[in-house]
Amino acid sequence: MIEARARTCQIHPSAVVEVGAKLGQGVVVGPFCYVGRDVELGDGTTLVAHATVLGPSRIGKNNRVFPYATLGAAPQDRSFSDEPTELWVEDHNVFREQVTVHRGSTKGDGITRIGSGCWFMVGAHVAHDCVIQDGVMLTNLTSLGGHVHAAPGAVCGGHVAVAPFVRLGRNCFVAGGARVERDVPPYVIVSGDRARVRALNRVGLERSAIAAESQAALARAFALIWRSGEPVAKGLSLAREELGSDPCVRELVEFLETSRPLARARR
Repeated sequence: MIEARARTCQIHPSAVVEVGAKLGQGVVVGPFCYVGRDVELGDGTTLVAHATVLGPSRIGKNNRVFPYATLGAAPQDRSFSDEPTELWVEDHNVFREQVTVHRGSTKGDGITRIGSGCWFMVGAHVAHDCVIQDGVMLTNLTSLGGHVHAAPGAVCGGHVAVAPFVRLGRNCFVAGGARVERDVPPYVIVSGDRARVRALNRVGLERSAIAAESQAALARAFALIWRSGEPVAKGLSLAREELGSDPCVRELVEFLETSRPLARARR
C-alpha cells in the first residue's frame, strides 16, 4: 500500500501511484501523472499534470513538477544494465515542462544529485551522475552531459550544451547557445562555440550579494588573469600574491589551478 501519510494527499483519479511509493504530507499528484514504486515524494511536493517520476528516486519538500517532465528515468548509457541507481532531489526546486533528469550510473557513485532552490526551464536535461548544487538555473533546452558539477548560483542561458565531466563554477553565467567543453570558472561570463571567457559576471555578483570589496578584488583579478596579456599562469600568480586574502579571489584561483583552462578572452 501507499504509505499512510498519503491520506493527506490529493491524488487525481486519473493518476497512477504504484504500490510502494511513499508520499509525504500535502503532496499533490495531478491528472495523468505516474509515480513509480521506488519513489519518495516529500511534503508539499506537487506534480501538476502528466508528470512522471520513476525510481529509485528521493524527491524532497515543496518541489513543483510541470507537465511532461520526467524525473528518475534510467541513464542514457549503453553500458547501463538496469542497476538500482538513484536520483536525489532536495527542496524547493521547479521542473518546468518537458524537463528530464536521469538517475546515476555505475560509472559514478550511482546517484544524480540536485540541491535546493534550482530552476529547470522548459526542455532542460540533466544527465546521469550530475551534481547540481543550490540555486542553479538551467534555461530552456539547456543540456548537461553526464557527471557535470554545477556550483551554487551557476546560470545557463537557453540552448546551452555542456560536455560530460565539465565543472560550472559558482555564480558563473553561460550565455545562450554556448557549447562548453571545458570547466567554466566561478564569477565569469562565457559564451561562444567553443565557449570563451568574456567578462566578469557583475550582475550575478550583485544579485548574490557578494561584498563590494570582493567584487572589486574579483575585477582586479580578472584583469590580471585574462586582460594583462601575460600567460594565464603568470596572471594567477599575480592574483594570488596581490589579492589572495579575498575568499572569492582565492576560490577563483584555486579553481583555475585544478581545471582544464578555457581559451583566453578576446579583448
